[in-house]
Amino acid sequence: MHGVLDADACQCVSGCGSVEDASHLFLLCPCYGLLWPMLRHWIGFDDIDHCDISSHFVQFIHSTGGLKARRAFLQLIWLLTVWVLWNERNNRLFNMKESSMIQLLDKVKYYSLWWLKANKAIFIFGDQLWWSSPLSRLGIG
Repeated sequence: MHGVLDADACQCVSGCGSVEDASHLFLLCPCYGLLWPMLRHWIGFDDIDHCDISSHFVQFIHSTGGLKARRAFLQLIWLLTVWVLWNERNNRLFNMKESSMIQLLDKVKYYSLWWLKANKAIFIFGDQLWWSSPLSRLGIG
């Protein structure tokens, strides 16, 4: 029948068997959702994730306090993480390539470092220092 999707076509690309919607893909999927706790551990805070995208974003950017610089950094990290997850989903679906959660976390770390270096004239530390504690390296931790 034209215009009707097969139920299997709506299954999450990760193979978890759930229907793929934004909340599932970016937050609740047992595959992709594992990135958020790893990310919070890297940044240095613990929290529980909300189940809807808007609440998750607000909670994430306000999780380490109210400093404007921290919120801006966390917005960057949140958006990069969603972008990395979306690209991973597309790589799995269209290119049959799969990255591990560690590789995805590394992508968020690298992309955030590259973005900050591109937007800040003096950024004197390298990858290894960035890996250890990003908030303190930015002077906002």
